Amino acid sequence: MTHTDASFDTRAHYMALMARKRLYGGLVLTVFVALMVSGFVLADDRNAGGFWSGLPQILDFPASVIDDTLPKLDRLPGHVVRYVPALLETVNIAAVSTLIGALLAMVISLLSTRGLARWPRLIPLFRRIMDILRAVPEIVIALVLIFVLGGGPVPAMIAIAFHTVGALGKLFSEVNENADLKPVEGLQSVGATWLQRMWLGVVPQVSPNYFSYALLRFEINIRASAILGFVGAGGIGYELKNAMAWGQGRFDEAAAIFLLLFGTIVIFDQLSSHVRNAMIAKKGNH
Repeated sequence: MTHTDASFDTRAHYMALMARKRLYGGLVLTVFVALMVSGFVLADDRNAGGFWSGLPQILDFPASVIDDTLPKLDRLPGHVVRYVPALLETVNIAAVSTLIGALLAMVISLLSTRGLARWPRLIPLFRRIMDILRAVPEIVIALVLIFVLGGGPVPAMIAIAFHTVGALGKLFSEVNENADLKPVEGLQSVGATWLQRMWLGVVPQVSPNYFSYALLRFEINIRASAILGFVGAGGIGYELKNAMAWGQGRFDEAAAIFLLLFGTIVIFDQLSSHVRNAMIAKKGNH
């Protein structure tokens, strides 16, 4: 076989592989579109009001809030001050759940990282635990805990902490895999325990990334704690639910809560972004 024939066969084989790949890709895309369309049709049929019939009314609620708030703009500062304690409760729920979740995530991530795990055979178990914690929505856990413990901030804190362990555990374990093992091996050679090896050999390397991910998760948890207020878990979400439930006449209070919550999320987003950028710049300088 000449060089030209070999090149022709290679090109023909490559073209055949590409055609097969495009065919498979087209089939997957077709199945995906069919599932999306059928799911949308099913959801629209089961929707109480009908999606298409209700679509023109999508701006009715924001318009009602604006119409009810404009004549009462002078009351907004008073409403904002009134709901600051509820906002602080929401931020506290997010902060405590993030702190507890991050600490537990750090432990479980080290136990589920190859080369660092205390019990290598149990790595799949710890990873499945993280998958379960990450898969169950906070609102489901909160509803169960509210049924058991009653309403208030404690069920919300526990529910968000559970989900935070699963989410941060996954991110932390990926960070751990890039850690340099030489300090760990050196500590092991002088008889250090597993906890000492992790605390002195791994954590100093990965702590900037840990902190960055924890700050990002804190932003998410503020939103989650506000949402959980709608199911009776306390905080500013609970106040927003009550203001909206009263309807016309108290929409000015709902508008004040919206502004307060939006401003808080923006402030914490900018603050955490600034801290993360400063940490990245400091790490780059070193």
